Amino acid sequence: MAKYNGIKIVSKVEVKDKNALAIVYTPGVAASCLKIKDNSEDSYKYTNRENSVAVISFDYQNSLERAIFLKSALGIDAYPFEISSKEPEKIRLVVENIEPSFGAVDLSLIEEIVKNVDFNISIPVLKGVTENLKEFFLCVSKNLFMFNYDNLKGSTNEKSLQLREMAGGVVEIELTEDKQLKPVGIVSDGSAVLGLGDIGGLAGLPVMEGKAVLFQELGDVSALPLCLKTQKTDEIVEIVLLLQNSFSGINLEDIKAPRCFEVENQLIEKAQIPIFHDDQHGTAIVVLAALLNALHIANKKVEDIKIVFSGAGAAAIAVCKLILAVGAKNIIMFDIDGAIYKGREQNNFAHEEISKKTNLSMFKGTLKDGIKGADVFIGLSAPNLLNEEMIKSMNNKAIVFALANPTPEIMPDVAKQYGAFITASGRSDFPNQINNSLVFPGLFNGVLKHNIKKITDEIKLNCAFALASMVKDNELSTEYILPDALDRQVPKTISDNVI
Repeated sequence: MAKYNGIKIVSKVEVKDKNALAIVYTPGVAASCLKIKDNSEDSYKYTNRENSVAVISFDYQNSLERAIFLKSALGIDAYPFEISSKEPEKIRLVVENIEPSFGAVDLSLIEEIVKNVDFNISIPVLKGVTENLKEFFLCVSKNLFMFNYDNLKGSTNEKSLQLREMAGGVVEIELTEDKQLKPVGIVSDGSAVLGLGDIGGLAGLPVMEGKAVLFQELGDVSALPLCLKTQKTDEIVEIVLLLQNSFSGINLEDIKAPRCFEVENQLIEKAQIPIFHDDQHGTAIVVLAALLNALHIANKKVEDIKIVFSGAGAAAIAVCKLILAVGAKNIIMFDIDGAIYKGREQNNFAHEEISKKTNLSMFKGTLKDGIKGADVFIGLSAPNLLNEEMIKSMNNKAIVFALANPTPEIMPDVAKQYGAFITASGRSDFPNQINNSLVFPGLFNGVLKHNIKKITDEIKLNCAFALASMVKDNELSTEYILPDALDRQVPKTISDNVI
């Protein structure tokens, strides 16, 4: 009989093509999120929460051995955690706020500390010995064998719901004979989920499971979805620091700006493991790579062009900073209050910081006026903001990256019809998909392989240049500026270029 020494978090389904990607991740995943938002009990229907147990102790190896036992003996997907404090209130903070990710919590390894602690939580918490673990945890394991996507019927959203209901989510634990690296933690408070906004950690769980699938399928990286109940900056930071010995790295996900900047900055300063906010920096890397290739086709230089942003949240500001780093000089950012400029009353601290390097002419008008003469539009905002007049007012060989998900600022084919030279979106059903999955699996693979503790701007630029160079000059066209999101060479190339 095999002796198990490690666990991996793996996908229940294969992501073999763009159709599968659309069902497992975006845009199909949004359907499950909305179901859970309307009815929290659906989290047990459309995710693996019903069979997920968090095992918490003061030593990771002890938690790991307990998790291996629960999986091998009872089929429970048990996730090991080490908490660095024995203070009951710190333990309570963690347990109560990881509730959205799990169907139960196992504290039996720290019984002496928690036996008299009451937790304000709606899922079972094991604080000692019980006669029937399976019955106590109420876990139900679902699996799909020989699964065929062709058996799903209806729209992408309907297929996505069918898949998750049949499989019980899209991730599970796999036992291994070899020891494994600790997983990457995918940490979210659910405050800025895809194009769905602030739907909360519980409703955001399907997205984090989908993200974990891509980590494993594309980057061979085990990743643990960790959706939090709290949306307070100090509590998010404290929870991650208390649990950091459970992870090899942290991928922050779908946290609203400007909170995400504060969380990331504090964790980079205080944590001993690499911290990466994918919505910011993964997006920035892939957008820069796409822009470099688009400008090459258009025979334009980044230092000579006018770039207009719609949106000034986490992703847009990170993209802007990386484009500035390669020499851009004329950028204007817009949000719901209009152009961002230095000293604007509505600015938050992130807006004020970026305004020192953008909109140097202090333009104070609307997007409709600001886009006139622009060479590049980058949208990370809201659906259907651009129209025919705005596209036609741009410079010749206009480049339009409409990246709002799932519905872009303008549909790519419509932008082309109105005269755009090159278009890109976040969608898999149009050419030039700009998708973070091109970046984060390979980046974390390389970061873990080379034991990198801090992901620097130099690493981000190296990855962007490497990604852009994967499309050779003789292959570049207006409909091919980035490699395919499921090209298995991409994560390897990104991994090799983190150093």
